[in-house]
Amino acid sequence: MGGLIINLKQNLTQYKGLPREIYILFIGRIINCIGSFVTPLMALILTQKFGMSATQSGNFIAIQACLQGLSLLLGGKLVDSFGRKKIIVICQSLGAIMLLTCGFMPISILTTKMMMASSCFYSMAMPAYDALNADVTNSENRKLSYSLLYMGVNLGFSIGPIIGGFLYKHYLPLVFILDAVTTLASMILIVMLIKEKKIVKNLEEYEEKDNLQEENQLENIVEGSVFKVLLKRPILIAFGIIMFFIEFTYAQWVFALPLQLGTLFGSDGAKLYGLLGATNGIIVIIATPFLMRLTKNTSELNNVCLSGFIYVISFLMFGFISSSTLFFFGVILMTFGEVIGATNVSTFIANNSPASHRGRISSILSIISRTGYSISPMVIGNVIDKCGISQGYIVTASSSMIAVSLIFMVNKLMLNEKVMESENNV
Repeated sequence: MGGLIINLKQNLTQYKGLPREIYILFIGRIINCIGSFVTPLMALILTQKFGMSATQSGNFIAIQACLQGLSLLLGGKLVDSFGRKKIIVICQSLGAIMLLTCGFMPISILTTKMMMASSCFYSMAMPAYDALNADVTNSENRKLSYSLLYMGVNLGFSIGPIIGGFLYKHYLPLVFILDAVTTLASMILIVMLIKEKKIVKNLEEYEEKDNLQEENQLENIVEGSVFKVLLKRPILIAFGIIMFFIEFTYAQWVFALPLQLGTLFGSDGAKLYGLLGATNGIIVIIATPFLMRLTKNTSELNNVCLSGFIYVISFLMFGFISSSTLFFFGVILMTFGEVIGATNVSTFIANNSPASHRGRISSILSIISRTGYSISPMVIGNVIDKCGISQGYIVTASSSMIAVSLIFMVNKLMLNEKVMESENNV
């Protein structure tokens, strides 16, 4: 027992000495995620409160996802042009106002439109947060910083759904009102206590400010459109494709698995899935410090590769088991992969993006990865209907295996480039 406490203390000690702003963002994420009630309950609100059919609610959510993608792109452009905090204040305030209005008005079709508008404003602010996270960290502390922020999200989401479920049943207006209030509270905390870096918009101004030079040369500002930057940094495009396949796999945690459990265990399937979800959240919180300590000296790309390989094993496992005990083991294994991936993906993108284009690059890569997540249920649903659940999981695991293979190829290309550079310098 004493050894376990010492080990836990060592795992948590590694988070000492991070930038002050990261601790503020950590608290802000907990507050924001505790109050994120509307999005997780969206399907239930649409079907049970508005009387939509499953098809209608699915179409609504699909349209919302498309609009959120466009909002991400717009937000990325605005962030790089006008600054992080301005976009956070404007977009999150507008989104919160929409939800506050929903809480004080009778349920109607207008409510659904305002919910959709709110989600778009919130999406528009996401690139601002991604860019702000990168701005306040550097290549040395970024991986640990992002893992702490990831824990903040999961701490919030481990509490939020419990509160949201109670409010939904008895006090629906408070679902909207408290979601808005917690968003505004976290926003105010961040805006008041975090100082934003000055935006440098051209190379002349950049060269005059020696103190703005980044330790990591890949983060130095550049001129030109985001597409020009991406073409000059094909590794970012390749990484976006890799994340497409990994997210395609991960989506089956919320689609194929509950379907499978319902088939195997009937009415007890939903209860078992809830327990598996709770296990996932607990393991994320407990395992993140340990896994970060274990993998912090490994490159971000190799860690994402390890995450993808763990997905291959765990999702293949789901396809050929029927014991509830083994499902818990599979989810624990999958969660290890989730933690390792989540704490390294954002770090890799930030380390390879110029500060001048962080918002736009973040939004474009998010859209690519989300596309994989969005189309996965449709594709795997067809496979399951035609060939069965086991075949569905084989296709799911194969997607992650493609990502792993692509990472091996990218690593080989990077190694060849380094060899050529060293030969040219001789």
